Amino acid sequence: MTDLDTLVVQFQNKNQVAFKKLYDMYSKSIHGVVYNIVKDTDIADELMQDVFIKAWNKADTYSSKKGRFFTWILNIARNTAIDKTRSKAYKQSKQNLNSDYFVDIITSNDNLDTSTDAIGIKKFVTNLGKKCKEVIELLYFKGFTQKEASEELQMPIGTVKTRNRNCIQQLRDMVL
Repeated sequence: MTDLDTLVVQFQNKNQVAFKKLYDMYSKSIHGVVYNIVKDTDIADELMQDVFIKAWNKADTYSSKKGRFFTWILNIARNTAIDKTRSKAYKQSKQNLNSDYFVDIITSNDNLDTSTDAIGIKKFVTNLGKKCKEVIELLYFKGFTQKEASEELQMPIGTVKTRNRNCIQQLRDMVL
């Protein structure tokens, strides 16, 4: 059992020291993923806290047999951020934005390379083909649903699903 495995077991047993260590290890990465979806620092700060509370409360649902702890908490973060962007309050808060917000979006240099670097997988994602990068960027770093990605990429939803599954498998093969 590795040190991380031991730490995760302690976390699952509600050890506060383990919580703090995991928080210190992953908070910047989780914040980066959440921020890439919500595009608001204050909201990302709040959601990052929510992610760790959810992980703490649902720690017993994590199984190392299903994947890595980081992947598990990353999925919690991604789902939390997407849920926030779909909430009525979030949508209403974005209705009356000033023009500076839109200028930043237009001039933003956000791309897959900077997004993936925030969570430390840039070296793996850069080895994927162009089609995989497009799908991964939309689904995991921009928070698109499969249907939205299908429309954005102008391809059938079944193709998006298959490509996503194949691309994730390629990433798993690279990491393992």
